[in-house]
Amino acid sequence: MSETLESPKPQAETHKTMGGKVNIYRRENSDNWQCSTFLNGRNWRVSTHEDSLGRAKDFAEDWYLALRGKAHAGLLPKETRRQGKKFKEAAAEFLKEAPILTQGQRGPTWLNQYELKLNGVILPFLGEKHLAEITSGVIQEYRIWRAQNCKTGSTPARSTVHKEIVCIRQVLKTARRHGWIEYLPDMSVPYKTSGKIVHRAWFSPEEYKKLYEATRRRAYEPKQERFKWECEQLHDYVLFAVNTGLRPDEAWSLQIRDVTVVKDEATGETILEIEVRGKRGVGYCKSMPGAVRPFERLKSRRRPLRIDEPGRGGTNEKTRMPEPTDLLFPKWQRELFKAILDEEKLREDRDGQARTAYSLRHTYICLRLMEGADIYQIAKNCRTSVEMIEKYYASHIKTRLDAAAINVMRKKKVAGKVAKELRTGT
Repeated sequence: MSETLESPKPQAETHKTMGGKVNIYRRENSDNWQCSTFLNGRNWRVSTHEDSLGRAKDFAEDWYLALRGKAHAGLLPKETRRQGKKFKEAAAEFLKEAPILTQGQRGPTWLNQYELKLNGVILPFLGEKHLAEITSGVIQEYRIWRAQNCKTGSTPARSTVHKEIVCIRQVLKTARRHGWIEYLPDMSVPYKTSGKIVHRAWFSPEEYKKLYEATRRRAYEPKQERFKWECEQLHDYVLFAVNTGLRPDEAWSLQIRDVTVVKDEATGETILEIEVRGKRGVGYCKSMPGAVRPFERLKSRRRPLRIDEPGRGGTNEKTRMPEPTDLLFPKWQRELFKAILDEEKLREDRDGQARTAYSLRHTYICLRLMEGADIYQIAKNCRTSVEMIEKYYASHIKTRLDAAAINVMRKKKVAGKVAKELRTGT
């Protein structure tokens, strides 16, 4: 005889005994009677293994009295109701306070991505769980569930799952600040080995030359004349990005007034001084001389009128001169850039990494290292750290290795001379 906590299924016939405290019932398609009661905060159920109602009542009364005796003796577990908040409540609190607490530090895109991850994949698995239930084991169960229930049909990328785990951690940190949990569970990946450092996709000097020659041809001879302005803009962006090292979002938020043409006192060359606003706040950048001509062309190139500004000043012109407050790159020609990379077979590097607009920044850093520039000055000019450059760029630049310091050979002593020195003690 085994007692369980399951709720009884739909019943065909029911009777009561012990003053209504014990239910005796028989399910459909069953000859035996079963009994159930509510005691000590729980529902208890057991089969009588009797097909006679009288014998089933006797069994139920004896079973109930024995069960109540165990309850008085403290031998039955009491109900332990789950207390505290659920994960979905902590997620709602996180989404409510994050825009206020991160004001000026995080943009709306950052919060929108977290909200999409929570509503899309995290809450369906963790939403109804109480915060106290979320342990390291549950986090690993989420990873397994995520791999087995991917909507695209393929296993999600490691970086995708990692971003979702970061989102879960942010929600649990919110719960920790409010005192809903005492500590955060271990969310590290089990069986993880040391990750292989892969250098970021960039253009070698030969590949970069091939790229800018292709964009220049497209600027002079576009496939469709109506896209000539876009082709010219892309060509100048490629040259500008590789000669400044700006991040794509930094370049796309530049206004014309943020760039100044100056003569550098240290080198005597004409360069650009750029006031950068982007990922790291406000910073400054000094360009290579090769960025000056593209900037002058961008500054003097007439622009097509937008829909919201037809016929400025009552004229019927379809173009206008750029103003100081205009963006230097009002639009990123993504599809055109991809098309040229495909035509020149430059879409991926030899490791299979896709090249994007960020690859132009990586090219700037690698070319500067190959020319022997000081890594600290490069880090300052690119608004990043020396550690990041050492890890992702300097590790695969062959010119960073000093052959004179590596190929050191100790001179061998003549055997006879050594023997003589040993005999004479000199």
